[in-house]
Amino acid sequence: MLSRSVVCLSHPIHPGIPRWPGDPPVEFETVAGLETDGFLLRRFSLGEHSGTHINAPAGFHPGGLDIAAYPAASLVAPAVVIDAREESRANPDYRLSIAHVLAWERRHGAVPAGSVALLFTGWPEKWSNPAAYLGQAGDGEMHFPGFGLPAVNLLLTERGAAGVGIDTHGVDGGQDATFAVNRRVLEQPRIVLENLANLDQLPPTGATLVIGVLRLAGGSGSPVSVMAFLP
Repeated sequence: MLSRSVVCLSHPIHPGIPRWPGDPPVEFETVAGLETDGFLLRRFSLGEHSGTHINAPAGFHPGGLDIAAYPAASLVAPAVVIDAREESRANPDYRLSIAHVLAWERRHGAVPAGSVALLFTGWPEKWSNPAAYLGQAGDGEMHFPGFGLPAVNLLLTERGAAGVGIDTHGVDGGQDATFAVNRRVLEQPRIVLENLANLDQLPPTGATLVIGVLRLAGGSGSPVSVMAFLP
């Protein structure tokens, strides 16, 4: 059965996108031009975790699976969307809690096994202002919402979630320098998506994600084109 609509969840990549401190810049260089060569060709350079991207176990665990080894079937999964815009507006360091997940389930039913839990914070409104998106406008530290580890343990252990995703620069939140959520989710080759876009166009349940990765041998992750198919 064909989907009624398809929503792109990835930001376009260009040199001005928000960039994690210390990450390589996004660079494009024209190596062949229409007028001189009859075709256009550019070289690009960027970090594996640039723009909308997926993280792999190799980025956090010695000997962990790299992104090139992810089975194709694991990159297609149902999704649930947990709305935390109100909490994120009130507190830029908000972490998704168990209570929030349980409140969501009272309205929409239990998070289905095998689904990817997407946290909708509204943060892409700040995408065009990298300092604001990273929450560095005040004290210079990063402040943006993320997942709380207890909520992630609930999603993984008791609900059997296939992974998590978020519309900020990190599932851990700006104030967690330990990457505890990434490390926990990626103990197995699950899904971790960051810098998602257009989550406002998805229903709480019913969407199916198709994640297009660059199969970078040895890759700790990859920029991705994420499509959501709506029923």
